[in-house]
Amino acid sequence: MKTKDQQFNLFKLTWPIFLELFLFMLMGSVDTFMISSVSDDAVSGVGAANQIIAMAILILSVIGNGAAIVVSQYLGSKKPLEAANVTGNAITLNLLVGIVLSTVLLLFGGNLLTALNVQGDILVHAKVYMNIVGGGIFLQALLNALATTIRTYGFTKQTMMVSLLMNVIHVAGNYILIYGHFGLPALGVQGAAISTVASRLICLVLFFLLLYQIMEVKVKWSYYISLSKKYVMQILKIGIPAAFESITYQSCQLVFTLYITYLGAEAMATRQYALNISNYIYLFSVAVSMGTSIIVGHLVGAKQTQSAYSRVFTSVKWALLVTVVIDVIVIAFRVPLFGLFTDNETIVMMGAQVILLSFFLETGRTCNLVIINSLRASGDAKFPVYMGLISMVCMSLPLGYVLVFQMNMGLAGVWIATAFDEWVRAVIMYFRWKSRAWEKHGLIQHDANAQTVAPAPAAAH
Repeated sequence: MKTKDQQFNLFKLTWPIFLELFLFMLMGSVDTFMISSVSDDAVSGVGAANQIIAMAILILSVIGNGAAIVVSQYLGSKKPLEAANVTGNAITLNLLVGIVLSTVLLLFGGNLLTALNVQGDILVHAKVYMNIVGGGIFLQALLNALATTIRTYGFTKQTMMVSLLMNVIHVAGNYILIYGHFGLPALGVQGAAISTVASRLICLVLFFLLLYQIMEVKVKWSYYISLSKKYVMQILKIGIPAAFESITYQSCQLVFTLYITYLGAEAMATRQYALNISNYIYLFSVAVSMGTSIIVGHLVGAKQTQSAYSRVFTSVKWALLVTVVIDVIVIAFRVPLFGLFTDNETIVMMGAQVILLSFFLETGRTCNLVIINSLRASGDAKFPVYMGLISMVCMSLPLGYVLVFQMNMGLAGVWIATAFDEWVRAVIMYFRWKSRAWEKHGLIQHDANAQTVAPAPAAAH
């Protein structure tokens, strides 16, 4: 296991996370770029399917994110045996949930797409992608549990290397299967989906091997098959609120997708391209938020709350600075960036307009990402949910409807409504962290009288 200094160094934790996320985003952009050679309808279909698949992944994050926070607090309080038990339980739970979700997407994916008003050729492409990638979502379930746990132990560089390999395999698979090289037929969207699932399967095997190399106390077989009520409840205490807040956000994005379907196929394609570009703007903020949450979890577990308090505000400042710089660069080159994906001038101009609005949106999102993830890491997971319901559901959706349809602002109306939501929650979260109300939500404090088993015998397995 790494030393305390290594674990608590934000830069050492964050730069591999940033590169890993960059590679993950790149994989999505490569998919979009390669699929755009098929048609704009194919891009829209994959984008619509990914909206629903993203919801499934958020459900899986109930266990993955919850377990990561519980593990980090146990490691901070010097209880590696408990951390190993939580890891085994989390992997089993995620697999079970993943199998259920794969079944649901296979059986009802087409109905969900139709409910989103996806029609015609877009629907055909979306169904193909949904059946393959959605049917294999259980692989992502296991990847989530393994990757988040390995990062929590401080081994962010290793997860980045596995992700790099996954991306290389995925791009190679795309090249072969989408376009039909080496004697294989050109499968288009189907080829991109097969490549996605295959690369995840290979990555999964590597993550299991890595897990058993880095843990101080190894996960025994009994930790997988014997679920502990105590550990499961600790995971769900954090995981359910965290996932619910994310699911609420994604549900609002699905409603916005429904709005955009009434604006036409060009608006649908524009949004998909704009989201791909926007992902790179807030990429650094996501990495900083993940690295900060690992540190906060360890510090709260070690009862070093003052260090956790100041760490978060420092992280917010750095994340905001870098996000602004990246955003300005993207805005300056927004037209040629859209030109990489399509030669449709209407899409390019519409996309350039919404990217201009990203400055307002991304700065608010940056504050939210860092502070909300830190609140969860401290154990204060419910407060962001309550505020999210008020801001996202009660404010952004009605505002978006008015801006899109009543004021005829089209796609720009969705961006403005989302930006208002991000800033309202950012201000609220800032004062929540400043109030230090999160200090009373630590998970391990209720376990102060428990006897911790010495780790040495278990480590031999």
